[in-house]
Amino acid sequence: MADMRRRKFWGWGYEDEQPGRAEVEETAALARDMLGFGDTEVRTPPRAEDIRLPDPRLTVPASLAGVVSTDPYERIRHAYGKSYRDVVRAFHGEFPNPPDLVALPCDEKETAAVLEWCAEAGAAVIPYGGGTSVTGGVEPLVGDAYTGTVTLDLGLLSGVVDVDSGSASARILAGTTLPDADAQLKPHGMTLRHYPQSYAHATVGGSIVTRAGGHYATGRTHIDDFVQSVRALTPTGPWESRRLPASGAGPSPDRMLIGSEGVLGVVTEAWLRVQDRPRYRASASVRHRTFAEGARAARAVVRSGLQPANCRLLDPREALLNGAGDGTHAVLILGFESAYHPQETLLSQALECVREHGGELAGEPRISRPEAAEQRSGPAPEQQWKDGFQAAPYLRDTLVAAGILVETFETAVTWNRFGELDEAVLRAAHEAAEEVCGTGVVNRRLTHVYPDGAAVYYTVLAPARRGSETAQWDAVKAAVSEAILNTGGTITHHHAVGRDHMPWYERQRPDAFAAALNAVKGELDPHRILNPGVLLPAPLLAGHPAAESVTRTRRLP
Repeated sequence: MADMRRRKFWGWGYEDEQPGRAEVEETAALARDMLGFGDTEVRTPPRAEDIRLPDPRLTVPASLAGVVSTDPYERIRHAYGKSYRDVVRAFHGEFPNPPDLVALPCDEKETAAVLEWCAEAGAAVIPYGGGTSVTGGVEPLVGDAYTGTVTLDLGLLSGVVDVDSGSASARILAGTTLPDADAQLKPHGMTLRHYPQSYAHATVGGSIVTRAGGHYATGRTHIDDFVQSVRALTPTGPWESRRLPASGAGPSPDRMLIGSEGVLGVVTEAWLRVQDRPRYRASASVRHRTFAEGARAARAVVRSGLQPANCRLLDPREALLNGAGDGTHAVLILGFESAYHPQETLLSQALECVREHGGELAGEPRISRPEAAEQRSGPAPEQQWKDGFQAAPYLRDTLVAAGILVETFETAVTWNRFGELDEAVLRAAHEAAEEVCGTGVVNRRLTHVYPDGAAVYYTVLAPARRGSETAQWDAVKAAVSEAILNTGGTITHHHAVGRDHMPWYERQRPDAFAAALNAVKGELDPHRILNPGVLLPAPLLAGHPAAESVTRTRRLP
């Protein structure tokens, strides 16, 4: 079911989840004390009814009167994703480019009708899932080549419509939120077990088109690993792959849609691999003297053949901020789970491995079996980290109100370049924060660990200047992104490209691939109405969406 409660248009979560003024001020004061900066004045976000929007440039056709809306709240809510840059602009009531219309189709027939009308009208279409993009992937910023913009919200295409227990898979509609998918799979004893930080609001379709990474730190780390087949609607017709466990029949049609960010078609449903719900768990936290030592231990665990569900390494300050440590040690969090077997032996093997790399167990392991109560009570570092992980998007809203800039950068790199990249990114982030903000704090953690490399996630916290937040963000973003690309990392491991990563994505991908992607785009979306400016530059000629070929840009001959 689509959300019946109103989502916050300027921040994370629902309006009725917003803490009271006293709680926000208390949290802001704690953040100021811990970081050493931030405004003493905690500001209040605007009300939706006080925001003035430009008039819609498009008129809803009679045939879509029940599907397409001009409601101001819907236009405001769909104007941005949830990056810091999005939140701070919304918090200040800045909405210069809201969608002209918001479409909420109930099924594929209505979705196809919206696409057909937009192609005829010359309107750009912004596919929209849970609205959790942190890279500008759903902002209707498309230039002047279109008559207007229509955000296509798939939230009403929701539900688990088929479960194949024998094949451990389920057919799920694209607008289904991940919690709803798990709730509907639970009576079957199954779970999707894809758990990104945006879990509360992320959708199945949004996860697929952004190649989202989940909570698993090894094994099935990305949504790619769950996809059995995908169905999508394109302006030239439907696209549906054959449902198979594996195939060697040429380039994968699924792979082309996974990570396509809505530029090739609108994903409407998918068959996804599911699993029996875990019943056995074992977890522990290990202290390391340095982040580098902990990284070597994490690498050793994965290289030994063990695949912990959780293998997160927090640097000392990250551990402190999340309540998982006292700020003197890096903390490696290990967790194993299974639907079938006790996990103590695997955890013991992993702990033996990390001890050989200087690790020291922090307290007793936490063991959970279906036939017995959990063997350790009280707070544990791994549970405190998880609680902090889930609360982080809400905390970010408070930091914005308190005048604190917060931005995250994530990448992946092979082990042979890990040290070089880590040093370069830390240096670039510190220097940029000091230059544009006066000071700053940089934390990091490993989010995913592979035998050949790792994904590392950086958080920059700095004092924000009112009215200059986006300029400060731009400067820090550019400095860190350059460091990532110049030291062999990817511009994103699990946050997608969107508009924010485009300058570096264009340099990362081969030019020949860009040309091929552009050709596919022209075949499936000849008028280039789908999410212009994401993955491929938007057309530039006003009034003629198909006229400006991407091959005429500076990136392609």
